[in-house]
Amino acid sequence: MSDDLDLATARADLAADCGSCVGLCCVVPAFAASADFAVDKPAGTPCLHLQVDDRCGIHDRLRDRGFPGCVVFDCLGAGQRVTQLTFAGRDRRTDPAAAAGMAAVFPVMRRLTELLWYLTEARTLSTDPAVEEMLARVEQLTRASAAELTALDVGELRRAVGPLLDQVSEAVRSAVPDRARDRRNADLMGAALPEADLHGASLRGAYLIGADLRGADLRRADLLGADLRAADLRAADLTGALFLTQPQLTAATGDAGTRLPPSLTRPAHWSTVIAAAAPGERRRSRPRRR
Repeated sequence: MSDDLDLATARADLAADCGSCVGLCCVVPAFAASADFAVDKPAGTPCLHLQVDDRCGIHDRLRDRGFPGCVVFDCLGAGQRVTQLTFAGRDRRTDPAAAAGMAAVFPVMRRLTELLWYLTEARTLSTDPAVEEMLARVEQLTRASAAELTALDVGELRRAVGPLLDQVSEAVRSAVPDRARDRRNADLMGAALPEADLHGASLRGAYLIGADLRGADLRRADLLGADLRAADLRAADLTGALFLTQPQLTAATGDAGTRLPPSLTRPAHWSTVIAAAAPGERRRSRPRRR
């Protein structure tokens, strides 16, 4: 596999299937009243909007009702794996042991599916057998028993995966002509970066909360773990961006002019029109490198 459309196919089982879950993302996590959540909810307590069919009663109005944090969250398929695979379809409502087990396993499974997301992409970018071996190892772990999963040291696993993703990223970006300088883990909160040339740069772990990235060139930029909450991506070019997730896009703002990898979808809350440039502001005026 070599293109983004193949990547979308490879990630098909990393899409949340709420119909095969029991509302675990609405039960297991705790959240506090904030800009992301309208109310407090203790861990293990069903959200007040969770219905008897394990569906959200305000799913189509979450942002309007003060729950943008729910919109941004994506289990990447962890919910259905826990429900249907680890616990073989048991009902958390009538089986207290299953409910307790699911609460312990779900956060672990979510971390594993996130690693699968990144490793699946890495496999499309690299022929290194170590990537394939790690992908198979993590996939096998998702099929472990509840006891094995709760005992798993996910931190150790992430430390093993990290260098592999680094190597793949560097190999891909080293082939990018005149790539921009790396800004890994940079604090760019609220930074004014309209039309910024960030193509081929590592922005891994960068804080881009509220950053103005309108019209920025982010082609082949490594965005693994970059915090894009409220970042303005209108008219930005993210073609070929590395290790970008759907939740990162959902947390940001964009428009019809934002260019995305074909394996990802344009968030529903993004504008369907191309925003006009501010007075005196250039919009895609510089030559685009190939």
